[in-house]
Amino acid sequence: MSTRREILALASGAAITAATFPEPAGASGRDDGWTATWAAAPTTIPPGPPLELAGQTVRQVVHTSIGGDQLRIRLTNEFGATPLHVGEVHVAIRAGSGSSTDARPGTDRRVTFSGHRSATVPAGAPLISDPVGLAVPPGADLVISLWLPDRTPVTTLAAFAFQENAIAVGNVTGAARITPTSTITQYLFLSGVSVRSRGGTVVTLGDSITNGANTETNADHRWPDLLAARFRTARINLGVANVGVSGNRLLHDPNPPAGDPAEAFAAYFAQSALRRFDRDVSAQPGAAHLVVLLGVNDLGHPGTVAPLSEVVTADDLIAGHRQLIARARQAGLRTHGATILPFKGDTLGFYTPENERKRAALNRWIRTSGEYDEVIDFDAAVRDSADPLRLAAAYDSGDHLHPNDAGMAAMAAAVRLGGFQHP
Repeated sequence: MSTRREILALASGAAITAATFPEPAGASGRDDGWTATWAAAPTTIPPGPPLELAGQTVRQVVHTSIGGDQLRIRLTNEFGATPLHVGEVHVAIRAGSGSSTDARPGTDRRVTFSGHRSATVPAGAPLISDPVGLAVPPGADLVISLWLPDRTPVTTLAAFAFQENAIAVGNVTGAARITPTSTITQYLFLSGVSVRSRGGTVVTLGDSITNGANTETNADHRWPDLLAARFRTARINLGVANVGVSGNRLLHDPNPPAGDPAEAFAAYFAQSALRRFDRDVSAQPGAAHLVVLLGVNDLGHPGTVAPLSEVVTADDLIAGHRQLIARARQAGLRTHGATILPFKGDTLGFYTPENERKRAALNRWIRTSGEYDEVIDFDAAVRDSADPLRLAAAYDSGDHLHPNDAGMAAMAAAVRLGGFQHP
């Protein structure tokens, strides 16, 4: 049984640094020396007036996985209808932990874009920064500060950060410490950080369980974070790019019925995994491996926050997974299929005997078909031994669907590291 001590032991890998960055056997070999160390999948916003910022700095904390001697930042305006003007961007190693947004003295760097301190991100597009000369230790936290001088509607964001980020008045991008006027648990206009390294990246494609739902805020206890810590402890030079999105489905975009309360939040669930694959997976610098944990929302959303017309079969889900496998292999990625966690008795209304039959059929295919290069049996790692259709009580966050922090540690521990050391 995982305890808080075990969680902290996994997370303690963040303090490990390496003098060299050896080439991992699992790297695809198609990157140009840049490796994704952190990611957040961008989404659009629900109908209604968006948050607007003007003359303000947004300072955001990101937890890296792999280290390198330089970094690049990816801004995103991919759901914006107008160009995004960013007046200045700075990055620094974070000082402190938890909710701290302080910059470590001597590490602040201005970020440029084609040599310019300001940037305009076209509507519907990302923007990659110039290389920044800052050595990033493996498992370090960065603070990335964006100054938005103009009236800026927030139309592109990652809605569920499980990290407190800060908004402050004026251009304080280069300040060691800022005075927040508000705190948010979202990532605004920021979708990636890559480092110059000879490593590769594991992209984790999933829903709220991969995103980190119900874990402790500011603690980096998402299972991909804890997997990255295991890589560091084992001296496997792989980054982890977590593109899990709460509410995400494999086959369908958000589609709440008219008048349903879900209209106020469903847009945050992101486009289907099949639709967002090229942007969120294939485009990750140094992508070498894909881990897929998807399907529970495809089962549970129809009739709850999506129309019944979107009910899927196990065969539909298997076909969707086969598409992910095919597209990943075209991109040179090794594929790892994860079994769907049990959810009997969940408080969201997902469980039915029919949905359980579909889950069992999908898991059986993942385990036995041989179509994924590797299988990660998350179901076996967290289920109740007395009632295998339920989450074990020690791993249950309380809604009988999402694991707690100990459950996340059990999931990370269930991954066979050897599967990431083969070409």
